[in-house]
Amino acid sequence: MNPSFAVVGHPNKGKSSVVSTLARNDKVAVSMQSGTTVVAETFDITIGQAQYQLIDTPGFQRPRKVLAWLKLTNPSADKRHQRINEFLNDELCQQQFKDESELLKPIMAGAAILYVVDGSRPYSPEYEAEMEILRWTGQPTMALINPIKNDDYVSNWQSALGQYFSVVRVFDAVNADLEQHIELLQAFAAIHQPWQKKIGDIVEGFKQETIHQQYQSCFIAAQLLGEMTNHQVTQKTLSKSQASSLKSALEQKFYAWMRQREQGAFDELQLVYRHHQLQRESVKLSIPDDLFDTQKWYGWGLSKKQLTSVAGLTGAAAGGVIDLAVAGHSFMLGAIGGGVVGSSAAWFGADKLAASKVKGLPLGGYEARLGPIGSKNFPYVLLARFLFIYQLLRTRNHAKRGQISLGEIGLEALLEKLDSTNRKRIYVALDRLSKQKSVDELPDILMPLFEQLD
Repeated sequence: MNPSFAVVGHPNKGKSSVVSTLARNDKVAVSMQSGTTVVAETFDITIGQAQYQLIDTPGFQRPRKVLAWLKLTNPSADKRHQRINEFLNDELCQQQFKDESELLKPIMAGAAILYVVDGSRPYSPEYEAEMEILRWTGQPTMALINPIKNDDYVSNWQSALGQYFSVVRVFDAVNADLEQHIELLQAFAAIHQPWQKKIGDIVEGFKQETIHQQYQSCFIAAQLLGEMTNHQVTQKTLSKSQASSLKSALEQKFYAWMRQREQGAFDELQLVYRHHQLQRESVKLSIPDDLFDTQKWYGWGLSKKQLTSVAGLTGAAAGGVIDLAVAGHSFMLGAIGGGVVGSSAAWFGADKLAASKVKGLPLGGYEARLGPIGSKNFPYVLLARFLFIYQLLRTRNHAKRGQISLGEIGLEALLEKLDSTNRKRIYVALDRLSKQKSVDELPDILMPLFEQLD
């Protein structure tokens, strides 16, 4: 039998949040409204070769009356498990105590118990009826203190829960990371030996999945960089004047595609990390800062000084042109020629990112063309924005709800942490992309940079 965990407790104490976190999937319903879970819902989790179940159960509603019913026959300890089954098979009890019946069914079918309480609310003897009922099931148990608002009453809960449960853990369902998740599973393996091997497989599965997700992220980033640095739009016309008049329409089409392509990469990344609910209108992934707002580029990409240094390393300074975004309202083009770099470089202003051209066609007619963006900084800006979202989604707990917004990643600092070999490989690769040249094994080249965020 694969490990199965029933998450139980009083209504509105964070049970669904615990399930969402342990499932590492935000499709689990989480609400502050009492009674969100009205029937036991089973989530079959496959991680690598391992499988286990998480069961979100309704909250206790009338535990004292249920316990009173159970005690009517005054069963001895060896008969209490049987008495719980009698309760579940009693039609009148099924009608009067629907929630308790629903939460006890999976436990009596073999699920272990994760009992959840709110550490920000005072302990009360009313919970003792719930804990006593769970003890009658004879199943392995662990208590989780979820400090929903604060940890003011955690110590009180620890004193009380320790009398009923073999393991008591403080587990912040909304902020717990993967390491805390793994520690919880390992603690359960220690108290229920039949599951030790399978829980060990689950833990190993999570570790392997983390590695796989990271490589998937690198692959998505590589595709994004390749496509966006090469993108251009064209339109054939009969006359040169007609082609020239298309500039505004092509610009709209060009920049709309670029924004949509970047958002598509972020959506792919969300799916890699199972953040499905961020796609809902009320809590979608928010990117308020425009990719083409060049005033932001020094926060996302490289500074003028570092780009100049990179130009020397990649050979771009030898008679080439380096496009930079600087603080201010205009986009700056930097001409660095004859191998001269550093403070002697001259910087000239311009007002556009993607050059537009009108070309005569060999067989007659004209073609209006916009793009690609040739800025040396553009691939760094794209990568920095992607890394920011990657870091957010990779570490974001699945019980969290609400928007996330784009900020600065500090790409220069991340690059400086790399050894010189890996750093130069990235510089050369992004320089090639800015020239619309292909880069072999780009995901592998980018991997050391992603690993800096672990």
